[in-house]
Amino acid sequence: MTTTTTLTPDVLIIGGGPAGLTAAAALAPRIRGEVLVLDREKDAGGIPRHSDHTGYGLRDLRRVMTGPKYARHLVEQATSAGATIRTETMVTHWAGDRAVEVTGPQGRLRVEAKAVVLATGARERPRAARRIPGDRPQGVYTTGQLQNAVHLHHSEVGSRAVIVGGELVSWSAAVTLREAGCATELMVSQYPRTESYAAFNIAGRALLRVPVANRSRVTRIIGKGRVEAVEIENLDTRARRTVACDTVVFTGDWIPDHELVRSGGLDLDPGTLGPLTDTALRTSRPGVFAAGNLLHPVDTADVAALDGLHVADQVEAWLTGAGEPAPGLRILAEAPLRWVAPGLLRPGDPAPPRGRLLLWTDRSIRFPHVIVRQNGRVLSERTLPWPAAPGRVFRVPWSVMKGLSAQGGPVTIGLR
Repeated sequence: MTTTTTLTPDVLIIGGGPAGLTAAAALAPRIRGEVLVLDREKDAGGIPRHSDHTGYGLRDLRRVMTGPKYARHLVEQATSAGATIRTETMVTHWAGDRAVEVTGPQGRLRVEAKAVVLATGARERPRAARRIPGDRPQGVYTTGQLQNAVHLHHSEVGSRAVIVGGELVSWSAAVTLREAGCATELMVSQYPRTESYAAFNIAGRALLRVPVANRSRVTRIIGKGRVEAVEIENLDTRARRTVACDTVVFTGDWIPDHELVRSGGLDLDPGTLGPLTDTALRTSRPGVFAAGNLLHPVDTADVAALDGLHVADQVEAWLTGAGEPAPGLRILAEAPLRWVAPGLLRPGDPAPPRGRLLLWTDRSIRFPHVIVRQNGRVLSERTLPWPAAPGRVFRVPWSVMKGLSAQGGPVTIGLR
């Protein structure tokens, strides 16, 4: 007969990336009970573990370091604060409102907590989910798979690559390919301009010498045992050409790791596909919170970490007997915006992390004019000095939400 051990921490954090580890480090010294972090990987730290380039830690730590060093720092910060981290431990299903069943090296566990933080992050859509036809050869990766193979397992990947996508993470893939001795033959983006920040686009083209095909898409992968080529189509002329390569890397096009949200019946945001949360990062289930790129797929690691810092305050308030929140106003995005996070506003709640709403646009606008409406009435409008562009989060100051009526209908945010 199998015996299931029951653990009863005060706080259970599911996901040991920047959001989860930062929340753990903030909470552990402030509450009496245990803060337990569960992570399914061999080592905690999230995506930065195998992103062996600099640029991590600017907003949360006020310094810049490589991804692996940043991940180690966050782990050390959480454990030094008194949090417990269990790795190679998978949450299989919910066993109650704030209880889960877990499988790990110690066998089966049941964890019953007073508060739960979901910090499971996001992942890139693989080739199958993008429905790209052709052969099924070896040599096809996502950025995460590529970096895992190169930086953690020191595997060879190929000699000539095509990168699908033009986001910030796409340039990260190009750096990883170069370190692996693989030349990038082409970067393919469906947009008129590469989605990443101009500084990265200019530096990438100048230093990495990566040619970019804008307004293009991959229509077929060719090769039997190994990738031999890809077929590229120009979206404006419909002209097609074949590019020889032995490696294809699908980058960006992020989706949240939301399996626990769905299986638990928590309210989903139809735009982000993550859990619907308010500005205190509460989900629809009392005592269950969410943070990081599960909510906004995908922003930088340091922004996810600051989500963890924000959610720690809200979890502490819940543990000390904060009352039930007031009914919320839905915050909705209008085209060309795809989503806005957080998606609920409640009277008396704090501003969202960093005092910013996070949005995603499908169209590039150099000087975006933000318009906020409620009940058909314009509440505020403001032209922002930074661009809105596909492939990266667009940040809007929380101050644009002034003047809302708590008894009014949903609030919409649009651009022109």
